[in-house]
Amino acid sequence: MKPSFSEATALEGISPDVLGALDAAAEWFSVPAGWPLLAAGEPPDGVYFLVSGSLAAFKPSGRGGHDLLGYIRPGEPVGEMAMIAREPHSASVFAMRDSELLKLPPAAFDLLVHTHPSMMEHIARIMLARARSHGKSNPRSDPKVYAMISTSPTIDIELRARTLQGALKRLGARAVVITEADVLAISSEGMNSAWFDALEQKNDAVFLVSPIADTRWFRTCIRQADRIWFFARADAVPSTPLLPQEDSSPARQFRLVDVILLHHGMDRKAVTTNQWRVACDAARLFHWRGLEDDDAARLARVIARRSIGLVLSGGGARAYAHIGVVRALREAGLPFDVIGGTSMGAVVAACVAMGWDTEEIERRITKAFVETNPLGDYVLPVVGLTRGKRVDDRLEENFGETLIEDLEVPFFAVSTDLVSGTARIHRGGSLRRALRGSIALPGILPPVVDGEHGLLVDGAVLKNFPVDTMRDLHRGPIIGVDVARRDGIDIEDFRSPPGFAGWIAAHGWQSPPPIASLLMRAATLTIDPWEGRSGADLLIAPEMPDIDMRDWKRFDDAVTAGYEAAVAALQRPHGLFQQPETDTIGSLAGWSSLETAE
Repeated sequence: MKPSFSEATALEGISPDVLGALDAAAEWFSVPAGWPLLAAGEPPDGVYFLVSGSLAAFKPSGRGGHDLLGYIRPGEPVGEMAMIAREPHSASVFAMRDSELLKLPPAAFDLLVHTHPSMMEHIARIMLARARSHGKSNPRSDPKVYAMISTSPTIDIELRARTLQGALKRLGARAVVITEADVLAISSEGMNSAWFDALEQKNDAVFLVSPIADTRWFRTCIRQADRIWFFARADAVPSTPLLPQEDSSPARQFRLVDVILLHHGMDRKAVTTNQWRVACDAARLFHWRGLEDDDAARLARVIARRSIGLVLSGGGARAYAHIGVVRALREAGLPFDVIGGTSMGAVVAACVAMGWDTEEIERRITKAFVETNPLGDYVLPVVGLTRGKRVDDRLEENFGETLIEDLEVPFFAVSTDLVSGTARIHRGGSLRRALRGSIALPGILPPVVDGEHGLLVDGAVLKNFPVDTMRDLHRGPIIGVDVARRDGIDIEDFRSPPGFAGWIAAHGWQSPPPIASLLMRAATLTIDPWEGRSGADLLIAPEMPDIDMRDWKRFDDAVTAGYEAAVAALQRPHGLFQQPETDTIGSLAGWSSLETAE
């Protein structure tokens, strides 16, 4: 029987006569999992409403692939913006599992809009709501069906799934675990899109649990998932290939895949962490070191859209303020689930991602940057004012051979590739090398040669406050800390400047000559004062009017300013972390008590 538009949640409140007219004009059809519905750049050919199944919208990426924008659930419209604007579609839409839709052809849509003005008013409200939520977390646009796949028979995958189910329950979210035993009594006809729709409607998350096996249930899990999580042992070697090279799974087709690397005490290093990521062709990688621990809580927050991203801007010595912010946020009981930054912000972010407590971070930063000037090894400039050896030594001393993918907390750093003229996002490989590129301010520190064609300098040249990068990697709320100074240059230094020897005689080796501030200002001149600020759910901007980017000795003052700014920001009344009323997941205010309960 042909479905009715009365079942579309987006059309609640529309009069019965309009719904009847829609039903008469609509076309009913299905789209198999993995097939396209709409293509970016194509002209609109109608408005669609999803009856059952799941769709996902993607924007074309510069690599010839697709970047996920969000999921479309039953009852929601698709293509209405392009239809009304009569402009090509800005995104492509694919079926994530077998889906049924109702389509209003252009002529029928236009006729209904003219004869039933309430229809246009209703669609306008839908478009306005979507525009207002652009870039923000929307529970209906996030994954809900997870295929949890064990890559080894020694992994108790059901135990892991039920542990996450319990962690979600403590967050106020409801998850259901479905195993092969649970579906043995269900026929292949009964386990259809409507069955999955019902599971989604009753739960915040659905876990389809299976080992890798040549079974109908395993193929169902892979094919029906919004996202695939492969659970792997850190002391095991992945088989090659891990899975058959087939395209029947939309989640694999669009790399909506993560690796959960399980650690069991003193792991025997079998392969690198990155080898597991490559074997699974995963977009993200998480570590799980125990069972009911902080890692399990983090994974639950990721599923529940309550994971917190922390973004730290560049700002030279002013970035010391980030340490004070981190202290205040930790005292408030806030966890950091994804962390990233640019330049000195990336250095502080890396310290947090290493798992160091605030005292350890303060000790290491003080020793590396305060006790002696890290930029004091001046040379006659060829590629920079300094040799960069002091900075290299400090990065090696503190971060050694650590790989980004092995950090306790998912991390990224931003540098600028002068050859391609683009921002480089470091999510894997050598941590200290990524940091060295991220802080290589042009003209002051020598750039970092990256491979055959890359030349990396400070990320602040193009992206000083990478909130947009965090938004691309992370679905939950974002705390942004911006310490960049917009007027970081003193014109008095340039009225009658002495020569190099005269400057050193007057100020010593600890105070960089005016050319340093000149280069800093020139390299960061294009920084937008509001860059990234609108994308942060909670913005912290410490006031430090008398602290310059070169004031490496002003550690205590900057840390205090950051701490006070964070405390004040957390005390301001706001609803920034409140999920929509239809979501069962609560607000930021409950974090401390929930973490204690765990």
